[in-house]
Amino acid sequence: MTLSIGELAKATGVSVRAIRHYDRHGLVSATRGCNGYRYFPEQAVTQVRQIQRLIAMGFSIEEIRGFPDCMRLIEGAAFCPQTQPVQYQRLAAIERQIAELERRRARLLKTLSQGVEK
Repeated sequence: MTLSIGELAKATGVSVRAIRHYDRHGLVSATRGCNGYRYFPEQAVTQVRQIQRLIAMGFSIEEIRGFPDCMRLIEGAAFCPQTQPVQYQRLAAIERQIAELERRRARLLKTLSQGVEK
């Protein structure tokens, strides 16, 4: 069974535009019907859901493209030995962002406390 792009969008809650983007970058693959429409295998539902999870973790499309099938094709996959270095790099980047936000917060709190009348 195959799904039209609209059916895939409905099944995954992802926009048609996003699915076209994933297709363009080789994250999902479609065949073209005689009418020129894209048709996706049922497995694309799992793939799109997993792509969304990986994006929500902060991974870029380019990083996801480099992930092995154990991360891209298994819904809910959280770990593959081959992706561990990239996952640690992403974690380090997130921790740097958090640290920077905490520094900004501290500076703002200090500024606000200096403006309080005593």
